[in-house]
Order: sequence, then structure tokens, then C-alpha cells
Amino acid sequence: MNSSVDHLSPTTSSARFSLPSKPTPGLKPNIYERNLNKTRLSEVSAASLSFLFSEIVQYTQKRVSGINDLERRLNTLGYRVGTRVLELTAYRAEFSSKAPKREIRLLPALMAIHTQVWRAVYGRPADAIEKSVENVDEYMIIDNDPLIERHISVPRDLSGLSCSSFSAGIVEAVLDGLGFPARVTAHHTPTATHPTRATILIKFEKSVLDREDILK
Repeated sequence: MNSSVDHLSPTTSSARFSLPSKPTPGLKPNIYERNLNKTRLSEVSAASLSFLFSEIVQYTQKRVSGINDLERRLNTLGYRVGTRVLELTAYRAEFSSKAPKREIRLLPALMAIHTQVWRAVYGRPADAIEKSVENVDEYMIIDNDPLIERHISVPRDLSGLSCSSFSAGIVEAVLDGLGFPARVTAHHTPTATHPTRATILIKFEKSVLDREDILK
């Protein structure tokens, strides 16, 4: 009995109860020690992000049964990223502002996604926000040149695929976190000048529009 107690004792099992070692002077801190508010030296190159995403698409494509399944998985991955992006941007806003606020109106929330979230993820704002002329509950975020699709060649049998489903998942997560539940999908809408143009379609739940009418 005494030997088993001694084996579990912190004084005799240094490996199990050891604390993290202090950073060595002169070496760059690891990712967990970086200041979350200093972004200039922690940015990832566009080429690295594009390559990583293309590998993710290829890996996922081999494990799905069709376009819908692939887009669903990319959307799910984007949703996981979006929850963390919202947390990070909220933290930075609280740190940098003397009076941080949480958006409770629809258009300011969409503008925050168009500008702040897009810049945090892709290094620049999205190109436009449009409101549907047919459905009052639908809005669109336009990205004329999606960074994540620059180095992806979609085969003919997957011509309807929109890899921006990843971005749609990010948008949906941020909207859910802000209290604007919606169904968000991505659509490939090329033009002559922008062949990779993507439209992120946002369809809000009725409760969001009802609350917006009350706040007006």
C-alpha cells in the first residue's frame, strides 16, 4: 500500500505533475504565448491559407458521396472556425475600445461580418452586402475573389460545387453567436470580370425580423 501511495505522490512523480517550462530567452514564443491583440506579426500568408484549404477540400472530397455532402462538411468546418473568430474579434474589440458594444440591430451586425470578420479571416473586407428584392428575410454578402478558391480547380462532375460553403459556415456561426439565427448557404455566381465570384446567401429566421420591427 505504501509503495502505491508513494508512486502517486507529487514529490516522487515529477513527470506526471511537472509544470510547463518557462520560455527560453532569445527564442520566439509559441502560439499560446502570443499577444492576441498584436496581429501584425502573426498573420498567415494568403498562399499558405489557400494551400491548406485546397488540401482540406481534397481530403474531404475522397470521403463524401456527392456535392451536397462535401458542401455540408465544409460548412460544418467553417462553423467551428466562426465560433472562434467571433470570440477573438469580441475580445479585441473589448480590449481596444473604452465602450465596447454588442450589435443588436440587423444591418450593423451584417456590416461587422462584412468588414471585421472578413478582415480577420481573409485580410480584407468582403466586396458588398445586398438585400434581396424578392424576400425580406434574405441578405447576401458578395466576395468577388474568394481567397480560399484561388488555387482550387473544380472538376466537371462537381461543377455546381461552391467551396465558399466554408465561409458560409463562418457567417452562420457568427450570426448565431450574436443572436441572429439564420440559414446560410454559398453559391457560385461567376461574372465575366469575376469568374470565381461567390454569394453568401443569408436567410434569417422570423424571430429576427420580428425583433427588428420592434427595435425600429
